[in-house]
Amino acid sequence: MQLISHASDGRPRRLAVRRDGHLRDLTEATGATDVGELLAAGITADRLREIDGPVVELADDDVPRAPIARPGKIICVGLNYHDHCREQSIDPPAYPMLFSKFANAVADPGASITRPRATEKLDLECELGVVIGRRASRIGRAEALEHVFGYTIVNDVTMRDLQKEDRQWLRAKGSDGFAPMGPAVVTADDISDPQALRLRSWVNGEAWQDSTTAEMVFDVATIVAFASQTITLEPGDVIATGTPAGVGHYQQPPRYLADGDAMRLEIEGIGILENTVRDALPRSDDHESAAGIGELDATR
Repeated sequence: MQLISHASDGRPRRLAVRRDGHLRDLTEATGATDVGELLAAGITADRLREIDGPVVELADDDVPRAPIARPGKIICVGLNYHDHCREQSIDPPAYPMLFSKFANAVADPGASITRPRATEKLDLECELGVVIGRRASRIGRAEALEHVFGYTIVNDVTMRDLQKEDRQWLRAKGSDGFAPMGPAVVTADDISDPQALRLRSWVNGEAWQDSTTAEMVFDVATIVAFASQTITLEPGDVIATGTPAGVGHYQQPPRYLADGDAMRLEIEGIGILENTVRDALPRSDDHESAAGIGELDATR
């Protein structure tokens, strides 16, 4: 099943499920307008199959929204693809490297993604997003996938200059709009093997990334189990599982996103996520000032 949150001008967000070739409304029966609300209400994939909502005919101005508008947690995994480590000439980590984004980072499919004045080195990262469906605390790897509701696409937008300068990744990866998500959540029963999915990204139609989840250093089950040892995972939480080789920063020469660039991400079996970069204006040649560092120096 494919769950889609959608809305149009003048009409509120609604949730629908694509099943048996039809798109059926779920909001009328459940009250939920996105997957996060659905899971918070305790509705399972089995229960969804029993809901026979009315067929939805999308209007011309209906567009997909992020399938989870405000996740309780967005947990991310760094350096989790062998080919991404190889392009940096570094060894893979010994255990999953976790960091976080907040709900402010979520952006809708099709939304403009702002390139802050603080960066001249904006980059994309195509990632498989794991949506938690059942509470998980200190679980083992063998049971981890039982706690996964489904999968989506997450673009881990990153400011490479701040990633280096800040010496940790919160601003670089957690700024407003830096987690475009969608276009849907596909339930886990429709993804027979999350370690056999092709991931690709393009910028302005030119291929940047082309790999598979088989390149993951730590598979989905391992990541879910590992995170749950110290972080209780709740329904609607999202885990972005890392990105493969081909990001702009490690191309030769490095390439970065600029105003008007069209990002297109695709994961087999889930769909396509597209967003366009727009510059925050005015731009500045004084990077430290634009990044908020210069003003701090002046107060010391």
